[in-house]
Amino acid sequence: MAEKMVDKVTRIMKDPDNIRNIAICAHIDHGKTTLSDNLLSGAGMMSEHLAGQARALDFKEDEAERGITIDSASVSMVHEIEGKEHLINLIDTPGHVDFGGDVTRAMRAVDGAVVLSCAVEGIMPQTETVLRQALKERVKPILFINKVDRLIQELQLKPEDLLPRLAKIIDLVNKLIISIAGEEYGNKWQLDATKGSVCFGSAFHNWALSIPYMTKKGITFKDIYEAYTQDTRKELAKKIPLHDCLLGAVIEHLPSPNASSKYRIDKLWTGDLDSEMGKELVNCDPNGKPVFVITKVVVDKQAGEISTGRVFAGTIKKGEQVRLQLAQQDCRVQQVFIYNGAKREIVDNVPAGNIIGISGLKGVPGDTMAIGEVSPFEELKHIFDPVVTKSIEAANPGDLKKLLEVLRAVGKEDPSIKIEINEETGEHLMSGMGELHLEIIENRIISEKGVKIKMGAPVVVYRESILNSTPNAAEGKSPNKHNRLYFNVEPMSDELKEAFKEGNIHSGRIKKKDQKVLDSLKAAGFDNDTAKKVRDIFNNCIFVDGTRGEVHLNEIIEMVLDMFEDVMKAGAIAKEPCTYMIITLTETKLHEDAIHRGPGQLYPAVREGIRTAILDARPVLLEPIQKIQFEAPSDYMGEISRLISNKRGQLLNMETEESTLTALADMPVSELIIGFSSDLRSATGGRGSSFVLDQRFEMLPFELQDATVAKIKQRKGL
Repeated sequence: MAEKMVDKVTRIMKDPDNIRNIAICAHIDHGKTTLSDNLLSGAGMMSEHLAGQARALDFKEDEAERGITIDSASVSMVHEIEGKEHLINLIDTPGHVDFGGDVTRAMRAVDGAVVLSCAVEGIMPQTETVLRQALKERVKPILFINKVDRLIQELQLKPEDLLPRLAKIIDLVNKLIISIAGEEYGNKWQLDATKGSVCFGSAFHNWALSIPYMTKKGITFKDIYEAYTQDTRKELAKKIPLHDCLLGAVIEHLPSPNASSKYRIDKLWTGDLDSEMGKELVNCDPNGKPVFVITKVVVDKQAGEISTGRVFAGTIKKGEQVRLQLAQQDCRVQQVFIYNGAKREIVDNVPAGNIIGISGLKGVPGDTMAIGEVSPFEELKHIFDPVVTKSIEAANPGDLKKLLEVLRAVGKEDPSIKIEINEETGEHLMSGMGELHLEIIENRIISEKGVKIKMGAPVVVYRESILNSTPNAAEGKSPNKHNRLYFNVEPMSDELKEAFKEGNIHSGRIKKKDQKVLDSLKAAGFDNDTAKKVRDIFNNCIFVDGTRGEVHLNEIIEMVLDMFEDVMKAGAIAKEPCTYMIITLTETKLHEDAIHRGPGQLYPAVREGIRTAILDARPVLLEPIQKIQFEAPSDYMGEISRLISNKRGQLLNMETEESTLTALADMPVSELIIGFSSDLRSATGGRGSSFVLDQRFEMLPFELQDATVAKIKQRKGL
């Protein structure tokens, strides 16, 4: 009797050298899910006739309807390459920029990435973004250039014209790898077509080749050209099957968990590498204490919360008592699963180096699960922040309680969505990456969760910052007048802002002398003494304890930091999140008796002191700006320029190649959230498209500051 896939997986998962954890990532519509179909078919998990059309890993209704991947999906499968079995744990990730958070979270779980590029469109904005997400998590990439058939059938290129076209794509990707990964990994991970780290093919027609594979199979680009011109392309899928070529490249060029943990743990984990746990993580030791990092949470009607993630050390066993480090709570592993797309197979235990699902945890993506208290893994940092907000309320007042449960579940399932719950007014706020992101979540609340809702018009999420330092320390007094705290606030240097943007400084409270944080702050321009006094990093803001010899400070510092974080979530001028400020506690005058300095006294004092300091430092609103690439036929140059200037945009670059116009512009999100897509369509006769390249916050023009603050205050009822 044939061995079941689940039995094959459990047999091979004990040998980390034969495991490859990979993510398939690319710009939208470049063929990721179609490629995944082919790999499933090659492993005997679906019919080869359906491969490329079934989109097996887009198993949610809205994904099938829209023809795009919205959620990352995992699958474990066994492939035999040259007589040796290998376990491939694969994650198919979304391509649309609004769902980029799923890509970031998937990269934490994998060691290698197959980056797809369309042979015709080449390197697109989101291709660069997914490469950035992979390299930030120290995930090694290889390249698959898909849709080569389009070069022959649509562009009518001859065999000798194919290679220069493909070489141009490889060169661009190599330049990106160098610029993003820096010299050490940028040089080490350069793609080389002659060595086989680049594959070419057509996922839709189920074939692929690389230069070493061409030699092995005795096939050339001329044969590919003839197969299409003579209509014998179906034979290609039999002669050079995609899974055989691509997975050969994956196994040869992407690292096993054993190899990757040697250089990834140093980047991802906050603890001491020379400690016992550090050595277990670096060696991917299945006999060490279990360490699991959650990368995705799905709330299942039958099984409850399922946490997907990566086992970095030890062996996860059913029934084990464990602790979540961020949530600071103990729980029990109820079931352990391996994935087959929409299906989950229950297993007894899984050793280090594998991607699995666990039920029984109540954690959030990015949390570290271990036995007892340990240093957690680095916080998951998403490339873009949520910038569009809608108010949401239950259509039937009786559904309010159910809506609260659903919103909390949504916030767990997709941490890129920020949920603010106001139990007093019954109106809640949901912030996402863009209009499509919020629309998908809105539809899922109605269709999957069964709650009828009313949504408000979209509004922009601003940030608050400051232009100057406070001239004198601002005082915060407790209601009983027995405690006084003094604060200074100053803006951050450009060097420090850049360090936050690059993800070189991680957030969190600093409980002990953390050498990693010290080094990162010093590298960003802090002097050694000030870096040692940093107590908390939150929302890209830093809290410094500048006091000297304060006797009772250790008794109150946690309360001070609670309120520092509270003010950074809702600033002094319009209760929008704060960013890029350094708050320093300069002095305290505290009552001797602890009973007179409890939370009821200290919280108002800290809040008043920090807010006064901010108001004295010339506070301003920052608005989200997106760098957008426009593409349209070159006849529409005037219309695109007009559209950009009408929307307060700044044109950065405009060029035409053949008959296509490409324009780059900085656009304020406030001008894009209502009607921008239809404006672009009408300006270009439906032939224009736009892609987000980057996002940042910049100061709102002075003439708009007061009116915008007044609008936000009115909306929030301040």
